[in-house]
Order: sequence, then structure tokens, then C-alpha cells
Amino acid sequence: MIKGILAIAGAALVVGLAGAGWAQQTAAMPQGNATAGEQSFRRLCTACHIVTAEGPRRLGPTLFGVVGRHSGSVAGFNYSRGNREANVDWTPEVLFEYLKNPRAMVANTTMAFAGIRDDQERANVIAYLQTLRPAQ
Repeated sequence: MIKGILAIAGAALVVGLAGAGWAQQTAAMPQGNATAGEQSFRRLCTACHIVTAEGPRRLGPTLFGVVGRHSGSVAGFNYSRGNREANVDWTPEVLFEYLKNPRAMVANTTMAFAGIRDDQERANVIAYLQTLRPAQ
């Protein structure tokens, strides 16, 4: 029970610091592989999310451009109260903690996803998400 309380407190610290413009990393994030991350993403995330800027609505918002985006900011998407009020910028470090256990980090989220426990797989998915941005 104490471990759970400490994990929630640590996640709250990450959210609070990220919302204040700070990036806090509570676990060392390994180097990600975008190719492996795309495979994991297709298996774990495509039921609810798309990866294009425009496209059909699903249960979750598009993840195109999610890295660096502020929480609850995709125009026209009906976010849960938890995501509207999270006030975080989705940096790789914040995503690394969030994707481990989304409900522990963002209270009142409606996202049913249990998380990605494996550090390397999480880093791979984040590496893939970093490729989803407008061409420059």
C-alpha cells in the first residue's frame, strides 16, 4: 500500500513539475527504436488512436504531434475531466511516466488502457510518436 501511495505521489510530482514547465524523469528512459515502437503502437494503440493530423474520430484523440503538445488541446475532441485538467506538456519524459500507468498519473481519465510496463517498449513507442509531426 505504501508503495502505491509513493508511486502516485511521484506521478503527481511529475505532473506538477511538467505543468510548471519542468521536465522530471523518475526513471531512466532507454533509447527508443521508432520501428519497434510503431509495431507496438499498432498492437496496443490503434483501436483508439489515429496517427494522422486529420481522420476519423476514435475513442481517443489523434496522436499526430502529441510529443510537445499540451494535454487536452486537440480541437473538437471531448476530453475527460482528468485530461482537460492535467495541465501537462507531453514531453518524452512525461509520456514515459504516463504510459507506464495512465490512471495513476492522470486522475479521472476515461482512458481504459492499463499501460506499458516494459521500459524499453515504452521508450520505443515514444520514439515512434516523435516521428508523428508535420514535415519541416
